[in-house]
Amino acid sequence: MNLPKLQSITKKLCVALLGGFLLIFLLFHACANLCILRHDDGAWYSAFCHFMGTNWIVKVFEVVLIASLVLHIIMTLWLWFTNRKARGTERYHQPSKSKTHTGSKLMIWTGTLMLVLIIVHFCDFYFVKIGIVKGQYMVKVEEMQENMELNQLVQACAQYGMSADDFVAANEQQLAQVKDQIPAEQLPAIEEQIEKMREMAPVANILADPGKISENHKYYKGITKDEKEAIDAVFGRNTAEPDFYNMAREKFKNPFMALLYLIFFAIVWFHMRHAFASAFQTLGLNNYKYNKAIECIAQIYAWAVCLMFAAVVILVYIGL
Repeated sequence: MNLPKLQSITKKLCVALLGGFLLIFLLFHACANLCILRHDDGAWYSAFCHFMGTNWIVKVFEVVLIASLVLHIIMTLWLWFTNRKARGTERYHQPSKSKTHTGSKLMIWTGTLMLVLIIVHFCDFYFVKIGIVKGQYMVKVEEMQENMELNQLVQACAQYGMSADDFVAANEQQLAQVKDQIPAEQLPAIEEQIEKMREMAPVANILADPGKISENHKYYKGITKDEKEAIDAVFGRNTAEPDFYNMAREKFKNPFMALLYLIFFAIVWFHMRHAFASAFQTLGLNNYKYNKAIECIAQIYAWAVCLMFAAVVILVYIGL
């Protein structure tokens, strides 16, 4: 396979710069995840996720982030492959006594494991956001109250003590009984109104269910994929959004998933531990006078980020 010609140092610089950007994002992500530990029925975390999912600047940043991750993976694999190709098939008779840090030798493997676990993480959360994987959803109470016809249907159902489905069925039955007595010019409008009520019925049932309302009365939660589609159809836009707070709490209460994520964070720590100092070296920012300080900062940074991630999983798992 013939790869495009690009100097090795250029590839290393790209890997270092992209890796540095991802390191900063990990700190931001870890800090945001701490909101999951608040027992406010997801008020803070849901508000944060809503902002991240609706702000156009954040959406642009999200594209940049995904592109950076993909490019970092591609450039790393490209660099590793070209280096192996340059060495050829011959090996030294004696084991190499190079002082290369063990972390450097294992970066490609820890990176590969991270890629596999990142895909798992995306299936759990990000792919739900873009609609590839089913999840739990929520919608703001104030948005649901914008539709006057929907609220009138809910009030009518409450008045007659019926579910929305039964109310629509009763109206259809009544229409069938008096259909012959209704003027022909009025019938299409009545049928259209009943059809609209039929479309709104699944959404009206959500509004009438007290178990769907959050403790802070700001969101309807526990919404399924089918219910989300019904809500979006009634409002004509993407109204419901993923309920990442409850999804994360349920995920981390599962012992297998909790262990998997803790393994993930351990691999992230090992990768970050070397990547931080390696980026300084690649960018020419290291110096023998403060190399030890860089190593120390790398340790602190990796531990701080990974412990924040791990703390959320552990504390949710034990019920805090």
